[in-house]
Amino acid sequence: MGNNFKMIAKTLFGFEEILAKELRNLGAGNVQEGVRNVTFDGDTGFMYKANLSLRTAIKIIKPINSFLVSNENDLYRKIYNLDWTEYLSVDDTFAIDATVFSDNFTHSLYVSQKTKDAIVDKFRETDGKRPNVDVKNPDLRINIHIHQNNCNVSLDSSGASLHHRGYRIATNIAPINEVLAAGLLLMSGWDGQCDFLDPMCGSGTMLTEAAMIACNIPANINRKGFAFEKWPDFDEELYEKIVDASLKKTREFHHKITGLDKAPSAVRKAIDNIENANLSEYIAVRRENFFKTEKETEGPLHMCFNPPYGERLDIDMQDFYGSIGDTLKQGYPGTNAWLITSNLDALKFVGLRPSRKIKVFNSHLESRLVKYEIYEGSKKAKHKNN
Repeated sequence: MGNNFKMIAKTLFGFEEILAKELRNLGAGNVQEGVRNVTFDGDTGFMYKANLSLRTAIKIIKPINSFLVSNENDLYRKIYNLDWTEYLSVDDTFAIDATVFSDNFTHSLYVSQKTKDAIVDKFRETDGKRPNVDVKNPDLRINIHIHQNNCNVSLDSSGASLHHRGYRIATNIAPINEVLAAGLLLMSGWDGQCDFLDPMCGSGTMLTEAAMIACNIPANINRKGFAFEKWPDFDEELYEKIVDASLKKTREFHHKITGLDKAPSAVRKAIDNIENANLSEYIAVRRENFFKTEKETEGPLHMCFNPPYGERLDIDMQDFYGSIGDTLKQGYPGTNAWLITSNLDALKFVGLRPSRKIKVFNSHLESRLVKYEIYEGSKKAKHKNN
């Protein structure tokens, strides 16, 4: 416990509760929800495990210092006074990400510049030369967060956003973010205990995330790397142990995961991505128009999908969403159907009353994740039998 330190997991708006649950299940200490973030305690090994395993985190950052700042000279001086040799050498590259919510600091780029100046000036003073900046692929990514007069300095242990899972090599016109897909599935209660269908699967992101949840496969097992692998204190042997231990916790899946799409190009992309994630044995994808289908399996079915919103695809919303409702009513008894849309007016055309409605964001679009329960036989009959 003595080696534990505070970390911050960043996430999407509305996913804080799910991420907190993920962290507790993984073994984090002192888990506390914020806005678009969850703070927690853990050791270096847990930091590796969090990056590898969390489905709804975008970044894991490690705070290293905090102080009060009143102006840019104050910021420069306090950054300069930190011992950067613990994290960085003159031969390394670095980048600064800054976010500011302050009356005294109004431009994040200016804060980044001041921070960079302080670091390189310190190295020039002590070593006679300076590390270079590399915004694309740095050895160290430094995070500066200023809220009014409070400045927090952190190291980004993830690097590229954790939604870059590494399996998606081809995308369609409006792909869903992997972290968003995983979060929606967890919100919907998907746990791999029945058959699953994505009737408008696009490039297969929802299917892939559903299979990884069902089999308890670490979310980022296919990723090329994490920022912490370039840190001076990176413990490769410990990291390999954590990867092996995580893979030993995978489980068998005894149901069917199916994806449908009427576009041949989407089906091809989905198959390629699923193959790239090594999940072909669990997922079947085929070209089919959902509106001409019926439920193929016995027992309960879990459905989760991301239909067009009309943002990027030109469709008749009334007809399209009306067809979703008709298809579910007529062809999919015994189904819990979840869909996400930012077109809130279009939901009126489904013609079914949702049993759940959850506010989420798809990129910048305020959206709703809605649940439709399609009963076997009539709803009245179901209640009479209970």
